[in-house]
Amino acid sequence: MINPQTVDFLKELIDNNNREWFQARKADYDKARENVIDFAGKLIKEIQKIDPAIDENLDPKKCVMRIYRDIRFSKNKAPYKNNFGISIPTIGSKLGGVEYYFQLTPGASFIAGGYWMPEAGHLKAIRQEIDYNAHDLKSIIDDPGFVKLFGNFREQDRLKTVPKGYDADNENIDLLKLKSFIVSHKIKDKDLFKADAVDYVAQVCAKLYPLTVFLRNAIA
Repeated sequence: MINPQTVDFLKELIDNNNREWFQARKADYDKARENVIDFAGKLIKEIQKIDPAIDENLDPKKCVMRIYRDIRFSKNKAPYKNNFGISIPTIGSKLGGVEYYFQLTPGASFIAGGYWMPEAGHLKAIRQEIDYNAHDLKSIIDDPGFVKLFGNFREQDRLKTVPKGYDADNENIDLLKLKSFIVSHKIKDKDLFKADAVDYVAQVCAKLYPLTVFLRNAIA
């Protein structure tokens, strides 16, 4: 479970996003991070039961993303993120790619999955898989239970023009135009404070598994 104190720390960080405050509360940050690492470790074990391709040697500490922001090229100079992110890769141990992703943000936590902004080679491979096997993808994303949990898969960032190599009248052009292939499900703070929070999040990941397999096979 996520401790309420962990969310409280993030709430205070949102209101005090500066180095002086953070350094004074470093012990509270360390405690919050350890809570998230513990949650990540338990979640990885549960997801491994669902998805046997998950690396059994994944280190929960490495799956918890840095809270420090890279502000070199950003107009927003706040030094810290207002969340804890957990990235669980489905191919090897490198973060990103086809993954399960959990984000803890006060009042706006969510579990997500899929592939966010694939690099060019992977994007080409996924589009080819959609072109060849669109029925398989549509059977996943158009399932009523999937839609109820994650919404409309097609309503995410996509090209305004037709991707190179495809025709505008392709029956699956709405899917071929996609630039990301992700879905997410919001989670209330109170549900994360419960003893079965890991099981709850893992159950959502189980619903993501078929999409994970489709995308992973596409780039294999």
